[in-house]
Amino acid sequence: AMSRLGKQVIDVMDVSASYDGVQVIDGVTWHIGAGDRYGILGENGAGKTTLLRLIMGKQRASKGYVKIGKTVKFAYLSQELEGLRGLEDDRVREVLGRYKTRYEIEGKELTPAQLLERLGFENSHLNSRVRDLSGGQRRRLMLMLILLDRPNVLVLDEPGNDLDTQMLAAMENLLDTWPGTLLLVTHDRYLMERVTDDQFALIDGKLRHCPGGVDEYLRLLDERDAAAAASTPGRRAGGSSDILASAPQPERPTTMSAAEARDLRKQLYSLERRMSTLQRKVEAIIAKMHEMDPMDYMGLGALQVEQRELEAQIRALEDEWLDISERLE
Repeated sequence: AMSRLGKQVIDVMDVSASYDGVQVIDGVTWHIGAGDRYGILGENGAGKTTLLRLIMGKQRASKGYVKIGKTVKFAYLSQELEGLRGLEDDRVREVLGRYKTRYEIEGKELTPAQLLERLGFENSHLNSRVRDLSGGQRRRLMLMLILLDRPNVLVLDEPGNDLDTQMLAAMENLLDTWPGTLLLVTHDRYLMERVTDDQFALIDGKLRHCPGGVDEYLRLLDERDAAAAASTPGRRAGGSSDILASAPQPERPTTMSAAEARDLRKQLYSLERRMSTLQRKVEAIIAKMHEMDPMDYMGLGALQVEQRELEAQIRALEDEWLDISERLE
């Protein structure tokens, strides 16, 4: 279902580059081969999007070069979804009608409409205009159009934004069966660990392989923060990783040891996973209520009580999460 990929895919050779006048990539060498599934970790502003743009030949390096294999066919799901720009006034079914291709997943051939159904669209959405779709629907439509273009290198920059839990699960299933090369930038640790085989971290312009995954990345950040604190007494150390929250983490004073900070980050992860599980339960209850007979007051009442209890639990976990986040400042 995709264009055949030659042996040589992408070679990044001693590349440096800047974003907004600041050097964010510093002498990076990286070989990406056929079928590699790589995740890129890094704080906000670390240069992850710049690295993706360099890899795709959308930005020139200030030093070094990027060699892209002749057979490479990129697909890019960006945070801005610029691929939908010319389609705003079209109906979803018109957009689909332009694609004659079928997409193969797990050995089954799907039409574009079946693929959209896999991505949580209903028949009623086919008549909607693209501009009237929700953020999550737009992102799913864009992902589908990308897959129908039959690329062999899929580049995803924060694909989880605007997606609800159910949708994220459908997208993960789609990516699990993706046979080509995959490059993923995400703050969602679960998505990162589920769909990529190897993680790399962009720290201070250098690319570091993290065989130990996200935990190793967090340890590298702690070491960097500790070194920075030691070299400049009186200065506050740079704050923790943003993989656990999209909000930038405030800086924290150097009084806390790296081990304590790491322990608090682990607690944050665990709280996030619990919140997301409870949120999924709430979504399931709401879906169930929609399907019920509106006259079934007893049944609906019981579900509402359950929903309120779950939401109270989520609020309590959120409070705990905020307390720990503040301690990390």
